[in-house]
Amino acid sequence: MAEVIFNKLEKVYSNGFKAVHGIDLKIADGEFMVIVGPSGCAKSTTLRMLAGLETISGGEVKIGEKVVNNLAPKERGIAMVFQNYALYPHMTVRENLAFGLKLSKLPKEQIARQVDEAAKILELDELLDRLPRQLSGGQAQRVAVGRAIVKKPDVFLFDEPLSNLDAKLRASMRIRISDLHKQLKQSGKPATTVYVTHDQTEAMTMGDRICVMKLGHIMQVDTPDNLYHFPKNMFVAGFIGAPEMNIKPGKVVEKAGRLFVTVGNDTLALTDRQQEKLAGYVGQDVFFGVRPEYVCVSDVPYAEACGAGELVRVENMGHEFFVYLKVADFELTCRIPSDEAKPMIAKGLNRKVYFKFDMNKCHIFDAKTEQNISL
Repeated sequence: MAEVIFNKLEKVYSNGFKAVHGIDLKIADGEFMVIVGPSGCAKSTTLRMLAGLETISGGEVKIGEKVVNNLAPKERGIAMVFQNYALYPHMTVRENLAFGLKLSKLPKEQIARQVDEAAKILELDELLDRLPRQLSGGQAQRVAVGRAIVKKPDVFLFDEPLSNLDAKLRASMRIRISDLHKQLKQSGKPATTVYVTHDQTEAMTMGDRICVMKLGHIMQVDTPDNLYHFPKNMFVAGFIGAPEMNIKPGKVVEKAGRLFVTVGNDTLALTDRQQEKLAGYVGQDVFFGVRPEYVCVSDVPYAEACGAGELVRVENMGHEFFVYLKVADFELTCRIPSDEAKPMIAKGLNRKVYFKFDMNKCHIFDAKTEQNISL
């Protein structure tokens, strides 16, 4: 059993700076949990406290049934993969993989067996006699992961392990690490995985659940799908998704017994569900949010209520276009399939076009608390 629990976990440095603010998090046995957030949000500090590389100022960390606050890293049943591979340059791949096991004084036959198993999983068989300088970046990172696998830990810890790789290698290593986790689970040897990254693509594609952090606080812990479609606050809404959600200031108003939200020069009718949720917000300032794929754009006005803006910029992403409209005093980002976008773009830029929102997919945030009040 390798459940990981943070209970009121805190980190305060000697100068009084509080990096982690009493966070609570429960990671299930065998779960792949990704901790994501911008630089400076304390995600790596949190991981290092779990690893025993950073002292804990308050609260507790449990691995399985054991509180590990005062245990040395080697006593915690963890294996860590860092951003820098940190391979021993004078040792072969085989020797690098075996080094930690030798320190544990395991029998030679067991060491050889575990090294061969890890090499096979990560397709390192043909590289075992090479030195680190003879490896590519992706191969070196696979060795670093292999060095963690051979220890057969209860918990795998990854700290930005792919950030030094190019885009193509990052994509292939994402798949390898995800497949490794599934493989261990299917073999009956599940290892809980805690993976820290600032890259939301890694987070969305790898995690069973994602913990989004900001300035030492947890903003939301949920599945990738729920984070994207049901963000609990404005920070998560803006951080998850590329291009990011359109978030604009507005106000809730009432007309003829129905609620609307004003955004720029437009007045948008709220859905029945949104009406119910925002009943107590009439006259109050809010923020209106909509993801770019839920903005429709046309050369002619829509039959139902719609807004108008100037087509100012496009970005060709191959299978789709990012289309940017100047609307009142803000810019609106739209995400449109190529077949729909090309005829419109062919007519040129800096001209008037029309847009409408899928209001069922829109979000309203409290202007003071920044919480999503339309969920």
